[in-house]
Amino acid sequence: MDILNIEIKAHCANPEEIRRILLANKAVFKGVDHQIDTYFVVPSGRLKLREGNIENTLIFYDRVEVKGIKKSVVELFHPQKDVASLKKILLKSMAVKVVVDKKREIYFIDNVKFHIDDVKGLGHFMEIEAISQGDQFSEEYLNKQCQSYIELLNVGKDDFIDQSYSDLLMS
Repeated sequence: MDILNIEIKAHCANPEEIRRILLANKAVFKGVDHQIDTYFVVPSGRLKLREGNIENTLIFYDRVEVKGIKKSVVELFHPQKDVASLKKILLKSMAVKVVVDKKREIYFIDNVKFHIDDVKGLGHFMEIEAISQGDQFSEEYLNKQCQSYIELLNVGKDDFIDQSYSDLLMS
């Protein structure tokens, strides 16, 4: 099933303040995940294997990288147990583009997911993802949610980044 994400990625100079605002607005803290994202060379879109203590997922997405709110259509596969075997198959069959190592705090308010990330070699960032599975929410509704959280979290225009962590590490 396609998952629609309306999202932003931004520099985060003050993770403590973002954390405080999220918790004050009844965000549910899911934990801190040490994630290793291995990106593979693919003909279109992006394919990455995420290995973490909370999330283990094979993720394909297509997104135009712009500063500000962006739209991506995502496909997810959650390996039941053996993520190591899946990684072994992918490494044998595909070239690795880049590996991103990060510590990610994960929060939710309803269908909106928030990340406070500490990315090795890059620094601190935050993400807002308004998520719709199937036709659950319209793109317009997700855009409004994302915009309202941008305002709540005081994300400034200069804070937005227009690249994925993988692109930033490769540049």
